[in-house]
Amino acid sequence: MNGQRVLVTGGCGFIGANLVPNLLAAGARVVILDNLTRGFRDHVDTAQVELIEGDIRDPEAVQRAMQGVDTVIHLAAYGSVMESVTDPNANFDINARGTLTVLEGARDAGVERFVFASTGGAIMGDTPPPVNENSVPRPLSPYGASKLCGEAYCHAFAGSYGLNTVMLRFGNVYGPWSAHKKGAVTVFIKALLTGEPIRIYGDGSASRDLLHVEDLCDGILRAAASDLPAPTTLHLASGAETSVAGLANLLKKIAGRPDHPVEYLDGRAGEVSRNFADASAAERLLGFRAARDFEAGMRHTWDWFLARRETVLATQTSDS
Repeated sequence: MNGQRVLVTGGCGFIGANLVPNLLAAGARVVILDNLTRGFRDHVDTAQVELIEGDIRDPEAVQRAMQGVDTVIHLAAYGSVMESVTDPNANFDINARGTLTVLEGARDAGVERFVFASTGGAIMGDTPPPVNENSVPRPLSPYGASKLCGEAYCHAFAGSYGLNTVMLRFGNVYGPWSAHKKGAVTVFIKALLTGEPIRIYGDGSASRDLLHVEDLCDGILRAAASDLPAPTTLHLASGAETSVAGLANLLKKIAGRPDHPVEYLDGRAGEVSRNFADASAAERLLGFRAARDFEAGMRHTWDWFLARRETVLATQTSDS
């Protein structure tokens, strides 16, 4: 990536806050396009990056951000499963139409590599795990459907225009800079910090493939620098199945509060019951492997939240 000009859409969000320093360390010149509705300016060092405040659905903003860009890492998305069920139109507008606008901008700018942030569980639905690149997608939520639509457009732009696209299906990502997220890790940690009960939807047996953000960033960097044929789809995942109840128990242990109360509520429509992925294709093609020990990764995340307790509890959850 040394010397490359890299555009990161949604670069002021959770993943961007972790990815951008890695890009800079690799010698990339980083441009961020973010409308700052779900991202935060203070998540990145604006002295080291070019930050363009704009929306991925705005062709003029996209065109401005694409100038001289070699590689696009398209992270910007409306990421909430539950909010997509409530408002599928807004989810489609950002995730499908927005992705199409970014793809058009990349095509017109002659971008060399386009990396699309997709999702594993939301696209695969209740397909029996472990899922892989040959599993048939069966999204349960509009969010999963919108990401599958984005993948389809990436395939189409590779086939119709020769755009070098790679689609990365992320596991359930956790780690620092996720205080504004609505995922289980953030919600459970905030409950432990405030003393409120941990609330679990369903009986706790639902499972997730939890991937530390540093492992994810390693996979993204490998994909961005690779010579994979276009289009290529890969799962970036831990390959391990963790139940929601097991996650709650681990965080209670790490927090030193094994007796912290847990409430079980009715399950929610659109959520996947079991999810974990086989990431062997990414290991074979990219040399990717989730290297961080799970408990150590959760402890690292807890320590980050604990060190920023007041700021964390004042942060309104969103889905950047």
